[in-house]
Amino acid sequence: MPSAKPKPRWHFLFAPRWLGWHAFTVAAVLGMLWLGDWQFRRAEAGNALSWAYTFEWPVFAVFGLVFWAKTILDELRPKTEAGGAAGAVQLPAGVAAPRGTGDPAGGAASEEEDPELAAYNAYLARLNEQVKGHGRWHGLR
Repeated sequence: MPSAKPKPRWHFLFAPRWLGWHAFTVAAVLGMLWLGDWQFRRAEAGNALSWAYTFEWPVFAVFGLVFWAKTILDELRPKTEAGGAAGAVQLPAGVAAPRGTGDPAGGAASEEEDPELAAYNAYLARLNEQVKGHGRWHGLR
C-alpha cells in the first residue's frame, strides 16, 4: 500500500480554529466598513466630527486585513529548531556575549571587565537598594 501523501502546508487554514479567525476577520472588516459608511452619512447630515471617522474606520479595516495576512504568512514560515544555527542570535559588532554563555562563533566569552559596565551595574544596584520597599503597602508584609 503506498504511503499517504503529506498535506500541503496551507491546509491548516481549514482547521476549525482558523475558520473561526477567518469568520471573525470578515465580520470585523465588514463591521468597520459599515461604521465608516454610517459616519459618512452622519457627516453629510452636518456632523463635522464624523468626517474624521469616515476615513478612520476604513483604515482600521485595512489594518485588520494586514494583521490577518501577516498572521497567515507567519504561520506558513517553516519552523526552526531552537538549538540550531537558525536560532543563534547574531550580536552586533563590538558586543560580547554575556559571561558564561560563550561566543556564538564558538570562542570563549571575553574575560576582561569593562569599567563602564561595572560602574553602570554598581549604579543600578545602588538604585535597587534605594527603592526596596517603595510602592508597597506596608500593611501587607
